[in-house]
Amino acid sequence: MREELLQIHQIHANIEEKEILHGVDLHIRAGETHVLMGPNGAGKSTLGHVLMGNPRYQVTGGSIVFEGKDITEESADKRAKEGLFLSFQEPLEVAGLSLEGFLRSALRQQSGKPLRVWEFHKEMKKALEILQLDESYAQRDLNVGFSGGEKKKAEILQMLLLKPKLAILDETDSGLDVDAVRLVSEGVQE
Repeated sequence: MREELLQIHQIHANIEEKEILHGVDLHIRAGETHVLMGPNGAGKSTLGHVLMGNPRYQVTGGSIVFEGKDITEESADKRAKEGLFLSFQEPLEVAGLSLEGFLRSALRQQSGKPLRVWEFHKEMKKALEILQLDESYAQRDLNVGFSGGEKKKAEILQMLLLKPKLAILDETDSGLDVDAVRLVSEGVQE
């Protein structure tokens, strides 16, 4: 039997003074896929943000255990280093920072070591091919001027390179045409 990767015990969380999560329990084992469905405002995105440690959300009760370690009080950057990844429903645009520069920085932060540039470019080229993106795509400012589909592909590119232990994908298919959904799905499967 596979080990539990994530255990959420009776999580209660607020944004400002409004409680959004009311005692959520969830257990995920390595290799499993879980899908959360529900109406707008049910707390699906909130759960993703709480799991990732977004400081806008306050955990008022319960615990989050990732790979046997209680991360309930850990910051988002520490959770990312542990292997958590969150794709956003609406990714942010960052002018002046290329997608490649962002990815190189994220990988350096994740490993705590300098990157071998040749290996990085080899991995990035492979990931770009999976998503059928031209190499010039990586030189563009992060999400600036990207279509909805390009933003989603940029997030899957990040996921492919960061190789998280747990990926939380928030409406990854929204705004995508059928071909883009297929490519993003292949990236997720990879």
